[in-house]
Parts: sequence; C-alpha cells; structure tokens
Amino acid sequence: MFEAHFQTFDEPESGVALTARLSAFREELARRKLTGFVIPRADQQQNEYVAPSEERLAWLTGFTGSAGLAVVLTHEAAVFVDGRYTLQATRQVDATAWRVEPLIDPSPESWLTAHLAAGDRLGFDPWLHTSVAVERLAAACAKAKAELVAVDTNPVDSVWTERPQPPLGPVAIHGTQFSGEVESDKLKRIRGEIERLGVDALVLSDSHTVAWTFNIRGADVSHTPLPLSYALVPKDGRPIVFIDHRKLSNSARDHLAQSADVAEPDALTPELAALAQRGAQVALDSATAAEALSRLIKSAGGKVVRGSDPVALLKACKNPVEIEGTRHAHRRDAVALARFLAWIDREAPAGHLTEIDAVEALETFRRDTGVLKDVSFPTIAGAGPNGAIVHYRVTRKTNRRIAPGDLLLIDSGAQYLDGTTDVTRTVAIGEPSAEMRDRFTRVLRGHIAIARAVFPDGANGAQLDSLARQFLWQAGIDFEHGTGHGVGSYLSVHEGPARISKLGTTALRRGMILSNEPGYYKTDAYGIRIENLELVVETEIAGAEKPMNAFETLTLAPIDRRLIDVNMLDRGELAWLNDYHARVRREVRPQIDDPTRAWLDQATAPLVVNPRGD
Repeated sequence: MFEAHFQTFDEPESGVALTARLSAFREELARRKLTGFVIPRADQQQNEYVAPSEERLAWLTGFTGSAGLAVVLTHEAAVFVDGRYTLQATRQVDATAWRVEPLIDPSPESWLTAHLAAGDRLGFDPWLHTSVAVERLAAACAKAKAELVAVDTNPVDSVWTERPQPPLGPVAIHGTQFSGEVESDKLKRIRGEIERLGVDALVLSDSHTVAWTFNIRGADVSHTPLPLSYALVPKDGRPIVFIDHRKLSNSARDHLAQSADVAEPDALTPELAALAQRGAQVALDSATAAEALSRLIKSAGGKVVRGSDPVALLKACKNPVEIEGTRHAHRRDAVALARFLAWIDREAPAGHLTEIDAVEALETFRRDTGVLKDVSFPTIAGAGPNGAIVHYRVTRKTNRRIAPGDLLLIDSGAQYLDGTTDVTRTVAIGEPSAEMRDRFTRVLRGHIAIARAVFPDGANGAQLDSLARQFLWQAGIDFEHGTGHGVGSYLSVHEGPARISKLGTTALRRGMILSNEPGYYKTDAYGIRIENLELVVETEIAGAEKPMNAFETLTLAPIDRRLIDVNMLDRGELAWLNDYHARVRREVRPQIDDPTRAWLDQATAPLVVNPRGD
C-alpha cells in the first residue's frame, strides 16, 4: 500500500562479520609503525550526516549512530558512544572484538591514558578532528608518555578497498522567496562580524554556513540539502567558495559568481597558505574547522583565532520570510500527520501493522503534499521495547509488529523548501497501563512547562532544561538526552549553536527555532517522547523591567489524550493543552478529508478534570 523513497530498511553490516576488517586495519597500523589509531564518526566538517565515503567508523565497527568514536590499539579496541546509543552499539558491534564505552563520562581520553603504554604511537587524521579534540588527545598521550602522530593519509582508507566515491550532488539556488535575504546583505553582516573579531579573514568550514551565506542548497549527504563546500571571506575583497565544479550548473555557477569567486576544493590550502604567509589573522570555527587547517595556517606564518563561527548565530536567527515559511511548512506537515495518526488509530489495533508499515505510511502522506524534498532524518518508529531505544532505526531484521498494549513512538520530520520539520508523538495501541499514563503525563507536563516558559533576553537553554525534567525527577526518573536542539530553515534538522540542555550556554534569541522533546524510556518495555518545534518570540509583560521572550509552538499535531492522566494536570497545564488542541483543530481541520476530520475532532476534544478522580 505504501512505499518509502527516502529511507531504506536494510540491515547494516555488523558484528563478527566485520572482525576481519579490524585485523586488516591492525596490520596496516603495524606497517605504518603505529600502535593505535583514533577513528571519529566525522567528515572534514564534523557534519551530523556524512557521505557514504566518510562512514569509516561504521565500516570498521558496525556502529551506525550519528555520534561516536573508536580507538584501536594493538591488543584492545573500544567504541565510545553517548547515552542515546548505548543499546544500539551493544547490538551492532562484535563484543568479542570491541568494548562499548561511554563517550562523555568517563571520556575516551581517560580510557586512552589508562590503556596506552609509554612509547606507544597513537595516530590520528588531522582532517577529521577539531583542534580542541586534538588537544585533548595530546594531553591523554602525554600523561601516558605516548606520542600523538598526525598522519598524511587515513589508514582506514588503505584497507577499505571498496570505499565509495565522494558525492557530487547538484547545487540548487535557494531563492529569496525562501531565504528572505540576498547574499550581498548577508556578506555585509558577516564582514561586520569579521571587523568585530579583529581578523583579516574568516574560514567558513561548515557547509551549512556556506549554504546559508550564498543562498545555495545541495544533495551531498542524506536528509540535509547540503552542498559540501568551504568559503573564505576576507575583511576586504571578494570571498571565495571552494566547491567541486561538477556540482554546478551554469545557473548555479552564475549565481555564485555574482558575490564570490569560485574555486575547486583543493585550492583552499594554497589560498590559506598565501594568506598566512602575509602574517594574516584567520578566524576558524572551533566546532567544525579541522586541525589540519590550523596547522596549515600556523606553519605558513599566520595566526589562528579560534572561536564560535559568527555565521552560525546569524543563520540561527530566522528572518521574517523564513519564519513565515516555516509556519507554512508546519501547517502543510500537520495535514500529513493528521492523516497518519488517523490511519494508525484505524489500522493498528487489529495487530497486522509493523514498524516499517508506519514509516512508509507517514512518508507517503508527506509525499502526498506534492512538495516534499526529503525526510529530515530517518524516521524513528519504535513499538513496545524498540521505543526505548532513543535513536532506533527499524530494519527488516528488527521490524516489530505493532501489538495491542504497545506504545508506538514515532519521531519524524520533513524537508520542504520553505522549512524543516521535526515532530514526535507517542501513540497508545489499545489500553495503556497506569504506569504508562503516569510516565506520559509527567513527560507532557515537562513539555508544557517549556512551551509556556517566559524568559529574559540573555537566558540560555541550560536555564530552561530542568523545567522539562522536574516532574520526572519527582518520581526518581529522567531522560538521557537534551530537551531540545536548534532547527534550520531547509537545512539541518539539528542546528547550533543554541539548544535546551545542561550544555546549552548560547543565549536564546528571537527568531531561533528549537525542539521541545522531553521523554522517558523504560528499557525492554516502552519509550515516550513528545516533541514540538518552538519559535522564540518577544512577549509583553506588564511592568517588565527588561525585554522578555516566550515560545510560539509551530508543530500542529494532536497529543494522545488516552495517555493523559488529567487529574495530574494543574489548571494552567490543562488550559494549555485544550487551547493547543483547539488551535490544531482550527488550523488543520479545513485542509483534511471527512474521515480524518472526524478523527481529528475526537482527538482534539477538550479534556476535563474528573471531579471524582476515578
């Protein structure tokens, strides 16, 4: 009935089948007189989604998560993952060959200090690590009296005999009807940031900022319309965009040439070297610039100024055209979501649907809009215990039948030219247990607390994060991921620099779009997450002594009323929920068919407190 075009369900290579690759890799290290090597899950620009040619970690270990690191030593090997991926990693890697270790606490560097021996030579690829990461590795090696060695070519590539070719996705012009600002105006603002930094030039090492600055999009990685590229923006004179010319049509080339010179990617290093030889101060993004760029500039006599990419913050604050575009995108997406949720409620209780059926159906409903460009990430459809795996991706091997009594966690998003969406709903299939309703309602109360938050200019995500957790904490439970991440405008669904988490130190500014997604995960039982996207907007408070901000909810999809213990909600929370559902009904109802309309009326009906409490 349905078919997915933008995602596959093939089982990735994993486990003992890959152990021969580890042996071959160790032989290559020995040939290079290295006793160890660090393999990050990264490309040259630290992208979340990387091209198949850059999937070195997955090829060697079998682990396919979007964040991780491996260390191979002569007699030991470990894969380091954060809390989102612990269950996934243990299922994907060969436990006899690899240990699964935490990525955060304790750190890989502390593991290295404990496992390296004096005189060991630990190799790394300077194009795949930031300078900050290399400094941490160097400190770990120093403690162990080992040597950290930068390699000229990556030894993984030497043994990966069938490594795919780098991508050549065509570049598209992202018109001002979507971007809202011409390149010359963006470059004027960027030059203001260069002047503020007191540097001679800024390297845009993040392809997202190149795409935003020059109003282009591409197709080099999955699920993000990204043209892999660099740019060099001098204090004076024309910027240079470094991009493979084979990606450029005549119109795309002409578009770029209006505001920049265009060069091949391998021209970046001689251009930087020439700049550095004149003693230039060059700003590099601490989060995405490769250590190789720092080494190049310093060796040629220049000075590196490391810090946050100022363009990332400019990009994160959406302009009025982008904001109106994302509102349109979310209203369009809401129609597909309503059709999907109505279909699930109609079909799932019979017990014949699977997780793959759900993924394919939701993508089909989105494709029915006629303007879907891609899904914004592989849809997470976890039924029952699979829902407890935070970043679960269904394959034909793991595909589970959705059974009565299950919770179905469905986390998905879409890429439209006018906006990027990301939404999670947890659906009860049949009658939920009292525990499920308790946990769901605690997650909902945290979600509502974020949605209703009012905060002053300068407040950051770390200051808001505990609002989402307070009701879970009261029951002695929590979730092991951030509460929210930034979202781009027809760009990455995970965008910095702002986020709602204990690490979210960037101030939340008007025009930023962030997710609001608290959750709860009971291993081997079920998962719960409720996610909407929120826009930071100005709010008026009588008597306020400073500018105040709030969130405007962008996502329009019913929250499963069957999972809510209404007696746990206070009056303000109940009013928010009923108002939200009334808005969903008002904005979505005119755009859907009669059967879906009848479902929506029931799914968004007001909830009232049961005075008897039974």
